[in-house]
Amino acid sequence: MARVLTPRAEDFPRWYQDLIAKAKLADNGPVRGTMVIRPAGYAIWERMQAEMDARIKDAGAENAYFPLFIPESYLKREAEHVEGFSPELAVVTHGGGKQLAEPVVVRPTSETVIGEFMAKWVDSYRDLPLLLNQWANVVRWELRPRIFLRTSEFLWQEGHTAHATGSDARAYARKILHEAYEDLMVNVLAIPVQVGLKTARERFAGATATYTLEGMMGDGKALQLGTSHELGQNFAKAFDITYSSAEGGREHAWTTSWGTSTRMLGGLIMCHGDDNGLRVPPKLAPIQVYVMVVKDGEGVGEAAAKLRDALRDAGVRVALDDRTDTPFGRRAVDAELRGYPVRVEVGPRDLAAGNAVLVRRTDGSKTPVPVAGVVDAVLAALTDDQRALYEQALAHRESRTREVATLAEAIEAAATGWARVPWSAVGVAGEAEANAQGVTVRCLLRADGSVPDSEDEADLVAILARAY
Repeated sequence: MARVLTPRAEDFPRWYQDLIAKAKLADNGPVRGTMVIRPAGYAIWERMQAEMDARIKDAGAENAYFPLFIPESYLKREAEHVEGFSPELAVVTHGGGKQLAEPVVVRPTSETVIGEFMAKWVDSYRDLPLLLNQWANVVRWELRPRIFLRTSEFLWQEGHTAHATGSDARAYARKILHEAYEDLMVNVLAIPVQVGLKTARERFAGATATYTLEGMMGDGKALQLGTSHELGQNFAKAFDITYSSAEGGREHAWTTSWGTSTRMLGGLIMCHGDDNGLRVPPKLAPIQVYVMVVKDGEGVGEAAAKLRDALRDAGVRVALDDRTDTPFGRRAVDAELRGYPVRVEVGPRDLAAGNAVLVRRTDGSKTPVPVAGVVDAVLAALTDDQRALYEQALAHRESRTREVATLAEAIEAAATGWARVPWSAVGVAGEAEANAQGVTVRCLLRADGSVPDSEDEADLVAILARAY
């Protein structure tokens, strides 16, 4: 397999690009910084999307859709917001062969356009909370693109909510953070995430607080996998999102926004992938079990089809590969590359002994299993391997995280992984010094691991790392 993929230890970025190409997950688009997501990659994104959508709806939000084009004047209403995004904006100045009276921005995110409509739709406290989500594409002009991680156009969901009080807004931003995002990443993607508060320097433009979920990748770097923001009343004041209170006064609403994107696909690859390709957690995998005919004849094809049907009846997402005109070795390599959690290989010799061979992607084990016991063995393997992938990723994170006391030690530790250091030993000046050396404060947390309300709390811990 080393001939198929560059070994991770030799060149991690090259390995990442090799895997995406060889597993047929995505390709570069015709415009620099864009990507084409191929069916194998999009199938994984659809599973992420379905799992996330269900959790967002469980949190009470409803899906809507807002325009791709936003009047430039909207962005200018919230000064910090437009300033934060201005280097990344794509602006349309002509349409229909004529110069537009007002330039329009291709949405980098939709706080401003949704704020305009929240102001229209909210009148009374009875209209709150207003909980909206949209699945869309956004454009942020990227100077250093990398497929799934940083592209000029990407797919995501973005939630936007309005509340009667700041405490309600904070509670909802954290509800999404934990019950939608953290739950999905831990229990479906099998990625252990560090949940914490961003520093003021790293905060989303226009927010009063940004909460983040950080995952450690195979090379020890951090990847921000999702964020949830308290926007205070900044956007409500800019867009006049007001409501009549129960007491009869007129009040500004409190708003939030939150998002996850196709960056999660990049995180999945870099967290779980190995030198043989992708490893997809069973709960996420579009194809959980791949039944393969090794060699046809002697009833092998019929037996494989029956196993596929039995697995499907047991609720397993299963596919049958009976392409015996393609060499088995090549098909097995492709299955490894795509990370199918379990392969069931059916060949004449094993079948004559009443067996099929169970191959587990997580540990590479190959076990003969009686045909009658294949379904039970597969279900047990899927459960075990979901847990194993999470435990391996957690052990990797713990082994590459150092407890240090000073900023200098934290910067040194960030060369190979993460550093945990007292925030008081870093501070605003230390954060700027770290940034100058390519190291960022990924998040702040309390000593007990919980998420703080403010970076001004005492005894906070900072996580420092190099990041994608």
